[in-house]
Amino acid sequence: MKDLMRIKCLLSQDIETLLNQQIKKEAHSSSLYLSMASWCNQNGYDFSADYFTKQSEEERMHQLKLFKYVLDMGGNAVSPEVTGIKTEFLGFREVFEDALEAEIAITQSFKNIAAKCHKEQDFVTMEFLNWFLKEQREEEYKARRALELFEVIGEEGTGRWEIDKHVNKITYSED
Repeated sequence: MKDLMRIKCLLSQDIETLLNQQIKKEAHSSSLYLSMASWCNQNGYDFSADYFTKQSEEERMHQLKLFKYVLDMGGNAVSPEVTGIKTEFLGFREVFEDALEAEIAITQSFKNIAAKCHKEQDFVTMEFLNWFLKEQREEEYKARRALELFEVIGEEGTGRWEIDKHVNKITYSED
């Protein structure tokens, strides 16, 4: 019966495994961003707390989009357990450094899945992944721009307050 079910699944076992691992990574990112939002809120960075809450919602949406794709392709999507979320940060800047590192890791993970799809000639999943690859350009851009505010504005005096005010104004445009 298992072989028959695999025939009904349009994903190879390897691709399905990679997509389920990505679902877990997106869930982890969503939880990490909530933790960052909480830290920012507790430390008086209200705009940044809102920014990270929105980022968390986006990552959750990415998780669900992947989950639904695996199901739609006849696979077994796994609802992940999320543990080991960082809750303490040494400072305001570290929150944004960690956010950029997380986005870079997610981008690399999607590139690895895309490379496997290319190798297996899974063009349907590759087409699906293109949306995420484009989304990661935006996510990394916003994370880099937020971190650049620390260099441009500086943290001295009211600098952190100014950075906090500007975080929600970061937008990405392909034009």
